[in-house]
Amino acid sequence: MTLLAPRPAGARPTSPAAAPPTVQVINTGLTMAALIALWLVVQLTVLGSISHDRAQTLLYRDLRVDLSQQTAPLGGPIEPGTPVALLTLPTIGVEEVVVEGTNSGDLRAGPGHRRGTPLPGQVGTSVVYGRAATYGGPFRELPRLAVGDPIVAVSAQGTQTFSVIGLRREGDPLPQPAAAGVARLTLVTAEGSGPFARFTPTETVFVDAEAAEGFGTPSAPTAALPPEAEQAMGTDPEALPALALCLALLLALTLGVVAVRQRLSAVLTWVIASPLVIALAWITTDTAARLLPNLV
Repeated sequence: MTLLAPRPAGARPTSPAAAPPTVQVINTGLTMAALIALWLVVQLTVLGSISHDRAQTLLYRDLRVDLSQQTAPLGGPIEPGTPVALLTLPTIGVEEVVVEGTNSGDLRAGPGHRRGTPLPGQVGTSVVYGRAATYGGPFRELPRLAVGDPIVAVSAQGTQTFSVIGLRREGDPLPQPAAAGVARLTLVTAEGSGPFARFTPTETVFVDAEAAEGFGTPSAPTAALPPEAEQAMGTDPEALPALALCLALLLALTLGVVAVRQRLSAVLTWVIASPLVIALAWITTDTAARLLPNLV
């Protein structure tokens, strides 16, 4: 048996050598990357739903005020993100405020009215897009609708009740043109297959519904096709500069964490840095989501 020499009085145990700076930089960088990747998943599956619910609460309040004061939009150019109607689909338990615009950023708050089409309830075919998975996935159950199911739209001109006339997918024949004076509503979302079907959409789903008589259109919608970012499964390339800025800030924050780590303990460093990392990761993932297809 090997005997240890007695420790001199007052001597302290020696601590292991600190990790080399290069190792600390790599460890910190990997930790930041893991946090951001984890945050992206949590953002899309959990926090995005919370953000959507909060946005819907505020939009519902704003729409109620606009309807009571008769200032809700009737048509013409409408600022993106403005609440334009309340849509209720009782069969699948959906009640959502519809906003103007259909790009990825607009659809984070809820279903979006496609520019260039009448508002829900007006004569003609109004088109509304909704996400299938992220940010609450308000249209995830849309393919469950069947012929005859009701859809109720409340807008500046009153309440309009539609009846579903069919469900189709991309490539299927279009329904017959609506008769004169009829209001048609087309709801659009995406669906996929496999274990991650909600997040890997492969085709676009359309639900067509009609009301016997539509409201007049005070201001005719523009006939021009909206930009590609506002079409089904479109992405928002305008988010790229903002995403590049966010990534640069994350890199700067990583270098800052590495510098602080040289002077403070790991626990204290992350106590200080975590709020900044979370806030910047939230903004970054929110921006990156705009590069995903708008119906996901």
